[in-house]
Amino acid sequence: MQRVVALLATVLVATALGACDGDGAEPGASKEATLVLDFQPNAVHAGIYAALERGYFELEGVALEIREPSASTDAPKLLAAGRAEFALLDIHDLAIARERGLELVGVAAIVQRPLAAVIAGDRDAVRKPGDLAGGTVGVTGLPSDDAVLDAVLEAGEIDPASVERITIGFDSIAALSAGRVDAATAFWNAEGVALRRLDVPTREFRVDDYGAPRYPELVLVTSEERVAEDPELVDAVVAALEDGYGQVVEEPDAALAELLGAVPELGEAEQRAQLDALLAADAFTPPARLDRRALRAWAAWDLDHGVVAEPVNVEEAFALD
Repeated sequence: MQRVVALLATVLVATALGACDGDGAEPGASKEATLVLDFQPNAVHAGIYAALERGYFELEGVALEIREPSASTDAPKLLAAGRAEFALLDIHDLAIARERGLELVGVAAIVQRPLAAVIAGDRDAVRKPGDLAGGTVGVTGLPSDDAVLDAVLEAGEIDPASVERITIGFDSIAALSAGRVDAATAFWNAEGVALRRLDVPTREFRVDDYGAPRYPELVLVTSEERVAEDPELVDAVVAALEDGYGQVVEEPDAALAELLGAVPELGEAEQRAQLDALLAADAFTPPARLDRRALRAWAAWDLDHGVVAEPVNVEEAFALD
């Protein structure tokens, strides 16, 4: 339980555990919990579904419900209101949520490296970041997108102001396929894979190859109140996810089959391509672990690139050993 207990004084832990024992639940009964995804299910969530299908949550005493968000802003609001126990958040969104006063804590890493990239739609015309000078780049409008684009352009030794930014929302696949923009910020594990499958001749500039540190793009988040009042539940969910993502690394074909079995509307070829891309990048290794040094480097990078106005206190924002 060190991940969570490290956040608490011994007396607070004892008080919280005592409260849990008196909640009226039957001895040995599973605790119910809801996990809100960051997006519709896909290969990046394979470890969650592997853990669910293999009974890892049940073994940890948790009856877990997985819920898809209806909007990207759902998860922080649901956590803050106590209507969900856990959620997946982009790490930049966690920083922004905390800056806005939401008392949320990252308790596990879902992936161990950034998934963000600048993707060009013509690999012959754009061979290096400098080739984007004077061109058009689609962005979603999120602060982290501008940070990613700035980092890639600065690493290419060109002025970020030398490109025209066009807000396209989350429509990078259509925009690049139709040639409406020269490049776009997107996730290499999702949009990047989809574009290649559409035979768009892309070139990817992954942000951690162009100045950004290797930080965990997606994190499992809960509330500070949950950490204080029910550390056993938090540790149980983290342990199950660690086992689930460990199985994705060891048995990717089986994990893919479990994802498709749980969400049959997903396309097998697309999800296999996404999972292969994630595994080739060692995105799940080591499973679930939060690294203090990596998080400190990320916090400094987010501040330097204007994602947040004040530095993130890593010791308060994450449950660290």
